[in-house]
Amino acid sequence: MKRIFADPLIWLFALLLALIFGMTSLGGLFHWMFPELSRPVYQQESFASLVEAHLLLVGISSLIAVVIGVAAGVGVTRPAGKEFRSLVETLVAMGQTFPPVAVLAVAVPVMGFSEKPAIIALVLYGLLPILQGTIAGIESVPASAREIAQGVGMSRWQMLRKVEIPLAAPVIISGIRTSVIINIGTAAIASSVGTLSLGSPIIIGLSGFNTAYVLQGAVIVALLAICVDMLFERWSLWLQRWQQRSADESVR
Repeated sequence: MKRIFADPLIWLFALLLALIFGMTSLGGLFHWMFPELSRPVYQQESFASLVEAHLLLVGISSLIAVVIGVAAGVGVTRPAGKEFRSLVETLVAMGQTFPPVAVLAVAVPVMGFSEKPAIIALVLYGLLPILQGTIAGIESVPASAREIAQGVGMSRWQMLRKVEIPLAAPVIISGIRTSVIINIGTAAIASSVGTLSLGSPIIIGLSGFNTAYVLQGAVIVALLAICVDMLFERWSLWLQRWQQRSADESVR
């Protein structure tokens, strides 16, 4: 029990929940911090609904980015796709260097004010870490593992599914982790095109010179990113321990 309560993730998650469901109770604190503001606590929507919308937006865009990034990474590490590697890496890198705000500016006139332009921007912005992690992970698989797989008669597809992907998983997850954390922060810009997210109080606060709103949205975004990052770290450590146990059992 003591070990559980000594876990910083538990306390950070508890703080996050307390702010999500109890932000309106902090009116006195924000009145003291910002006495010039008549309404220092954001109340247009509940922070619970903002977090739900924010996570949905990040989840959809990250899932699309994972499918595209992992598929492209696997494709360019195959013999038939190696010649396209530099082209794919250049295109994906261009997607990350292209500012998300610029993507929104181009997409909104075509798609209108909705979550679709924001999803496109987040997918483009989150592809590069996933692609790089997939390529690095597959290339880090020992040649001896591939030789053993070939020796037992595995096809290329079986080798990819049963050997390369499992061994590369920690590195791939590291790339996905980076992408998701980037998208949690970047998703706040979705509110600039009429999409509900934790960027709503930030955008409204900036336009209305209400620093309290900006602070409330930014703190919850930061805590959310930290908690998700710590969850990914533990997932990666669990995978590494699982791989070590599997290797030890195979030796025995």
